Amino acid sequence: MNVLATGGRTSLWVSLGAVVLAVGAYLSLAVGVVPIPLSDMLSPDERQWMLLSQVRIPRLVAVLLSGAALAVAGLIMQRVTQNSFVSPSTSGTVEAAVLGILVATLLVPGISLLGKMVVAIVVAVAGTMIFLQLLQRIRHRDPIVVALVGLMYGGVLSAITVFIAYQRDLLQLLEIWTTGSFSAVMSGQYEPLYAVLAVGVLGYVFADRFTVVGMGREFATNLGVSYLRILYTALIILSVMTAVVVVVVGAIPFLGLIVPNVVSMFMGDHVRRTLPVTALAGAGFVLLCDVIGRTVRFPYEIPVATIAGVLGAGVFVWLILRAARRPGATR
Repeated sequence: MNVLATGGRTSLWVSLGAVVLAVGAYLSLAVGVVPIPLSDMLSPDERQWMLLSQVRIPRLVAVLLSGAALAVAGLIMQRVTQNSFVSPSTSGTVEAAVLGILVATLLVPGISLLGKMVVAIVVAVAGTMIFLQLLQRIRHRDPIVVALVGLMYGGVLSAITVFIAYQRDLLQLLEIWTTGSFSAVMSGQYEPLYAVLAVGVLGYVFADRFTVVGMGREFATNLGVSYLRILYTALIILSVMTAVVVVVVGAIPFLGLIVPNVVSMFMGDHVRRTLPVTALAGAGFVLLCDVIGRTVRFPYEIPVATIAGVLGAGVFVWLILRAARRPGATR
């Protein structure tokens, strides 16, 4: 009975989130420098349809896919590392992906978007593996301490990237990858983001194994789960998701940290149960940030990364204070 009730609640959350997200997505199509009345949305004229098909709809799809991908990547990383303050933006994964893009651009100036993506994925996997090795060497695995170590590690990678970009006069180009924005997204430029759908399905297939691995190496081994194989599978999945988003739209801070934490407060830590809701919540969060960025200084636009950074930093501080107040927290 409890299993059926839990499954029913999950379906309710997914259905409710999908409806709210669909309504918000539809309304967001009307927002922009060139207004499109909602009454014309279902039967646009030729000019309006050109705007929708070439700019607004591709931008909306990119927003939803990016938000869902980074949120799911954060969820998987938090579960397999057993730490709620670990995410692509607090473990060096994002910074490693940016470094990979820069290296690919320098070594092969005419490299394609797909080529940049492959190099970014490889460097992101390597960077995250280094962070996991650092994690194993930390004696006191307090969540806040681990988050600070991850931020410092990401800062080192970011400093290396900025130094290389400065030496090669590529600082302006570097800003495109470090500051997530959808202002330049249009038809023909966002399609690589569809790769996160396939990777997300793979993550859902391995969801139960990720949950088991999150209970510890000894527990997973006793249940017949290959701990290292599943851990590296999770590492590759979250690195691919992160790198693809960074290559196409740039980095979006705190998303993979705060969304999984908020969802887990209501639904627990089971990956298979929380993954769909986390994806919807991540997509909704980025959609909200995108709409705010387009309207707060209309007709000018504030990058999504800036809005997400402000909102995410506030939630991050609240999560830290909440963790510090728990019984048994490190003082």
